[in-house]
Amino acid sequence: MAAEPSSKPTPAPIKKPAFTCALCTSTPPARAIVRRPKTLQPVCKECFFLVFETEIHNTIIGYGQAESSGEGGKGKGKELFRRGERVAIGASGGKDSTVLAHIMTLLNERYDYGLDLCLLSIDEGISGYRDASLDTVKRNAGQYGLPLKILSYQELYGGWTMDRVVGEIGKKGNCTYCGVFRRQALDRGAHLLTVDHVVTGHNADDVAETVLMNVLRGDISRLARCTAITTGQDLPPLEEDGLEGLPRTIKRSKPFKYTYEKEIVMYAYFKKLDYHSTECIYSPTAYRGHARALVKDLEAVRPSAIVDIIYSGEAMASSLKLPGRRAGGDPSPGTAEAGNRPQHGQVQQTCLRCKSLSSQPLCQACMLLDSLNHGVAKIELSEG
Repeated sequence: MAAEPSSKPTPAPIKKPAFTCALCTSTPPARAIVRRPKTLQPVCKECFFLVFETEIHNTIIGYGQAESSGEGGKGKGKELFRRGERVAIGASGGKDSTVLAHIMTLLNERYDYGLDLCLLSIDEGISGYRDASLDTVKRNAGQYGLPLKILSYQELYGGWTMDRVVGEIGKKGNCTYCGVFRRQALDRGAHLLTVDHVVTGHNADDVAETVLMNVLRGDISRLARCTAITTGQDLPPLEEDGLEGLPRTIKRSKPFKYTYEKEIVMYAYFKKLDYHSTECIYSPTAYRGHARALVKDLEAVRPSAIVDIIYSGEAMASSLKLPGRRAGGDPSPGTAEAGNRPQHGQVQQTCLRCKSLSSQPLCQACMLLDSLNHGVAKIELSEG
């Protein structure tokens, strides 16, 4: 006897619902296409653009910073910029500086910051790397309608380029030279452009790596500087401070201090921005590479690890500012403990050679140049 056919309909295959955007206010919410690395929220492209740009804007105007004032560190902090400031964007052609140029141009127009923007690029003289990235910078200048100034190590440092430096001292310690030369080159470029402020594309990953490097080296005194969103400040009027003849200090800020590198890459990709993606050929040998690998491993386990490291660095830097005592244990001037003992704090002066601001008769860049010109750098590194 044949079995009777079942009267129950065949169930339709169960479809997994597509992820919907966690930030959309529309009904129904749009389909999510990415998961934010910082929060793991699924978001659509438009919401990702908006939250990425808004978080950076909030950092610029003083919200969302650990430096913000008020009880418990909450509230509105100091804004990064003043209306009418001339701001140079440090441009290398890489993802960070390209996104920074795009964001600064966009937010300056959207929120009417009133800033006069320009691009400042440094040519370190690294064959096969910097040439291609400078071509990208030149294209960016045209794309965003920004004036561009390019300075080279070769013209600033008596013919020395990073290729020549590495040829002289080898790949050990070359990042120290490049970092010192680059910082001074940015200052010199800023003076030539008569800018008030330089912004760089250092992101949250970079800051976390620097915190770890300083902790691992026992260099805790540098934490305040590496975690600060702005370093340097304008000198008071000359008639008030008695420092006639000293160069101006140029403020430097990191608008991407709390922005994850992965989100910068995603933003550049979805916006189809024009950037150079090759890493410096000398960076794989740098000590920073070990700190970077550790940060990436920690992020994979816990995405908030990056900002947690930054907050920890800020807390350690604050703990050094104990009443009546300087970092390193020296009594602060004016305290009873200090008494009438002579103070040996650093005094601002001009470098005897290049006239840049320094705490010593010769600035660090000039001392490194001396070691190169006299062959001392190669001897010291080989002995180490």
